[in-house]
Amino acid sequence: MKPMSAMARRESQRSSPDGSAFQPRSSTWQNAASRQLNWCLTYPERYPTQLLVGLGLVFALLYAASLVLMPKPDGRIVMGDAVHHYVQLRSAVFDGDLDFRNEYVRLYRLQPGENAGPKWLFEPTVTGHVRNYMPVGPAVAWAPAFLLTSLGVWLAHLTGSAYPLDGYGRWFQAAAGFTGIVAATFGSWLAYLTATGLFGKRSAIWATLTIWLASSAVYYSVISPTYSHALSMLAVSGFWFAWVRTLGRQTLLRYLALGGLAGVSALMRWQDGVLLVVLVLEACWHWRTSSFRGVAGRILAAGVGAAIAFIPQMIVWTVLFGRPLTVPQGAGFMRWSDPALLSVLFSYNHGLISWTPVIGVALVGLLLLARRRSLVGLAALIFFAASWFVNAAVADWWGGEAFGARRFLGCYPVFILGFAAVLEAVARTTRFSAAIAAAFISHTFLLLLQYQAFMHGLRNVVPYPGGFTELWIARFRAPIDLAIWWWLQRAN
Repeated sequence: MKPMSAMARRESQRSSPDGSAFQPRSSTWQNAASRQLNWCLTYPERYPTQLLVGLGLVFALLYAASLVLMPKPDGRIVMGDAVHHYVQLRSAVFDGDLDFRNEYVRLYRLQPGENAGPKWLFEPTVTGHVRNYMPVGPAVAWAPAFLLTSLGVWLAHLTGSAYPLDGYGRWFQAAAGFTGIVAATFGSWLAYLTATGLFGKRSAIWATLTIWLASSAVYYSVISPTYSHALSMLAVSGFWFAWVRTLGRQTLLRYLALGGLAGVSALMRWQDGVLLVVLVLEACWHWRTSSFRGVAGRILAAGVGAAIAFIPQMIVWTVLFGRPLTVPQGAGFMRWSDPALLSVLFSYNHGLISWTPVIGVALVGLLLLARRRSLVGLAALIFFAASWFVNAAVADWWGGEAFGARRFLGCYPVFILGFAAVLEAVARTTRFSAAIAAAFISHTFLLLLQYQAFMHGLRNVVPYPGGFTELWIARFRAPIDLAIWWWLQRAN
């Protein structure tokens, strides 16, 4: 045997400070990389609040960049349904009324007096007002940022600024978008806190990240935050947080307050008022330890709280339609006897599960939650079932043009609870939880890339996700097709 050289002998006798055998340099690098990866993967569990706030800040920066780099041709920021919320705010603040005709004419760029534009704009209600199909809650929620913007523009006028103080400028409209991003971020944080009351921190944060970034929620948190869905995420998450954290307190004041939170949720999106079924279920759940009078009193207190919170909407409806409760779209808008129960879940036309399959996993998790915490799980299942029926009964159950089944975002915190239950059952390690989250998030981001490319005019490059191939297969080709298109554009 060849004798070992002196240098090799000294190298073999070297040891680390803790006395263990010396590790080769390649092994040291591997250990360092492993430690770095582990630090990154455990960061969400160690600093969940900071991470959620950080994501919100990233969304705000991306949204601000889009307003500068990709402005709409007409300069508008609020589009689609958001216009109907915005005109309520602008009219109330600058005109002191609820006559929206001048706002619609300005935002739709119509010439005063001409009959071009939506038919309903020229068909006044019984009170002589222009009808408005959307809830007033988003206008109320946008008001603080809108008023601060108005104050800032007014102060700028004192220094000679010529920026119009009229409530139409891009700064005014952007206030609504940034409010939506804050609402989505705060709602996600509340949903996370709710999940931590039922599961471990690991399952709670990874479930929150997955549902936020792998469902329709991400689209309405950063791309279209002026829609009411971001505010719905906040309002409903606030209700579930307060309800779960106060379970067991059967006081009238608690039911009154929780009913108020349900009413606030209904202000943002009317169908979110089905949250009241949770309070009815809880009151009936304790019937053995309470009298009929006690159960009825709690249910009544919840109803009173919801009605008080819903007063702003009733005032607006009274002014516009002459009665405090109505369906602005007309009686045919809700098809109670013919709900599209299967289509709203599985259709290629914005079906809940077909567009965002992560929600299917979350729904299975609600069954696991019912086994773990029977009252909470049953309440979540009944709430989802009620939301499912209401959304399926709408005449346009697919929600118009949307990224997925946007109307189900009122169930956002419930989906997080369901997915957390799944992670608690199957993902025993951080790496497994992170891998599951990464798979679902990547799957949805590919679809988001495809959808956005199509909606921004690249219709000859990527298809609209409206069939099996276009929805499930095309997303994997979209990055390649877009890269080829970009390269050809550069070459030409």
